Amino acid sequence: MKIVFMGTPDFSVPTLEKLIDNTEVVGVLTQPDKPKGRGKKMSISPVKEVALQHNIPVYQPIRLRKDTELIEKLRELAPDFIVVVAFGQILSQEVLDIPKYGCINLHASLLPKYRGAAPLNWAIIRGEKVSGNTTMLMDAGLDTGDMLLKQEVEITENMTAGDLHDILCAQGADLLLETLHKLKDGEIKGIKQGEAESEYASMLNKDIAKINWNSTSGDIHNFVRGLNPWPIAHTSYKDMTIKIYETRLTEKDSNKEPGTIVNVSKEGMMVSTSTKDILVKTIQVPGKKTMNVGDYIRGNEIEVNVVLK
Repeated sequence: MKIVFMGTPDFSVPTLEKLIDNTEVVGVLTQPDKPKGRGKKMSISPVKEVALQHNIPVYQPIRLRKDTELIEKLRELAPDFIVVVAFGQILSQEVLDIPKYGCINLHASLLPKYRGAAPLNWAIIRGEKVSGNTTMLMDAGLDTGDMLLKQEVEITENMTAGDLHDILCAQGADLLLETLHKLKDGEIKGIKQGEAESEYASMLNKDIAKINWNSTSGDIHNFVRGLNPWPIAHTSYKDMTIKIYETRLTEKDSNKEPGTIVNVSKEGMMVSTSTKDILVKTIQVPGKKTMNVGDYIRGNEIEVNVVLK
């Protein structure tokens, strides 16, 4: 099979590597290089890095739908499939019509739930117990194409978005390859998505990451997990912003004002919520590395009865 691959972040890499090992990848499209860090040094995407290692031609359109020269190049490549995994651009119908068998997308949710840019994060934030991957035949909409194959993954109580990401990107590579073979051989057909269960998983940003201590302990725990490893939930302690990486649910109920620091020990910082108290275990304060609360209080004080905002 001749494949054109489109993808950008780490999540895309296992699928690209699987395709390189099992098919003929004739071209890779990824987002343009971007300045990164304080020095603004140009950084290439993880997908570009893999493609260059295997001497595969790389194309980096600013907007593919307007790049007529590249679209013509894709026609010349005559792929059997275009495979899309977190590319970051919506494909025009002109591009969708190029491959012989279609454009196949690997999406990190059980469609039609959590269409959009951050599906695995929102699945955890909203307290889902199960997530997974879906492969689909792409259409001109946003994650609205006919579904092909699915695989489910249990979301355990303390699983973070980073944990779920690593599971789904590894398992998704196998699902995608299976999808290509079965679709080419006529063993599967697309199934229309229903609209009743559809939820949109909007892009994450730092503006949504402030913890509302008036929420339930369960909602706060899910919020912290869903924003780890980025953009990381945070709160204000006096005039200092504290990032919170890890929490644990408890059965304790201090009945104090939500956000009140009830107790601080080597186990963590106990904070009241609108329901049960929650144990904050791993934090980061400005100018210091991420550490558990027990290590932090060896040389720093966290005052009891201060109300986090």
